[in-house]
Amino acid sequence: MPWSETFYPVSMKNLPPRVRAKAIEIANALLESGHPEGQAIRIAIARAKAWARQHAPW
Repeated sequence: MPWSETFYPVSMKNLPPRVRAKAIEIANALLESGHPEGQAIRIAIARAKAWARQHAPW
């Protein structure tokens, strides 16, 4: 089931909104490509945090 800004995994609740939005986007793409839900969540959070470090507002 795809996630949204109002419906997302509990493990994403403490992420900053900008990072959470990116994690949701990544997780949905991973689910579409056939990854299991738990794996998609873990990968998405890690990738979103890495993305946020690279795109930090200066």
